[in-house]
Amino acid sequence: MTDPGVTFDPTLTATHHERQWILESLSDLYFDEWLLDVSYRVKGGKEATVYCCAAHPNTGLELLAAKVYRPRMFRAMKNDAMYRDGRLRLDDSGKMIRDRRSWLAMKKGTRHGKRLRTTSWIQHEYQTLRRLHGAGADVPRPLVQSGTAMLMEYVGEAGYGAPTLHEVRLDADEARRVFGRLMENVELLLSCDLIHADLSAYNVLYWEGEFKIIDFPQTVNAMTNPSAFFLLSRDVERLCRYFAKYGIEANAVELATNLWTRFTRAEL
Repeated sequence: MTDPGVTFDPTLTATHHERQWILESLSDLYFDEWLLDVSYRVKGGKEATVYCCAAHPNTGLELLAAKVYRPRMFRAMKNDAMYRDGRLRLDDSGKMIRDRRSWLAMKKGTRHGKRLRTTSWIQHEYQTLRRLHGAGADVPRPLVQSGTAMLMEYVGEAGYGAPTLHEVRLDADEARRVFGRLMENVELLLSCDLIHADLSAYNVLYWEGEFKIIDFPQTVNAMTNPSAFFLLSRDVERLCRYFAKYGIEANAVELATNLWTRFTRAEL
């Protein structure tokens, strides 16, 4: 157990506001002996910021990535209802929210309802990562989720996080291999009844010949979301458009339609 006299004092250089946010989000994970320190900011976004952390020796790892959601994340989101449609609402233990009062609170957008929506959104990403990693998808291995934070496998090296695919230049053979493997991941998601719904070169980390697909909070259920085929087609079109610069010719509409027909057996 951690010495009760020890305090969590990250070495990350941050504003007072950000530091308080980090302390509130990651202190429990520190005292539960998942991490030792927060070293630097890897990536910031509208919804969350990812930090590189020194892992606690108990984890058997040297580095961890901590994804910390912003306190007012839903103010920065647009059209999130499209992604939530047909999705289970999850509580902080990952179980389905069933009571009528909670459902009404989320529908009305009360303070409690917004808190439940935030929790469900974060739990959705964590549970999706667990499922996909277990199925063999090229995603970071999730370790633990607590409150507004999630710890997962770190991709890169100390002081330098892996770049996204749009930041690197591949040779022709490597581009063809990566494109093929990414499409295999799209298929694997569909075999789990899932669609990433925001897949592009900006959400793929590339490191030493391997890649990891990231950012899964908006992932939808292919069988229950009314916009599922549109979102699948958009994912495939973005990948095809990116890899076209490497001379890879692929018909995005045909690929998406074939995938949809094979895995959902639903008519368009």
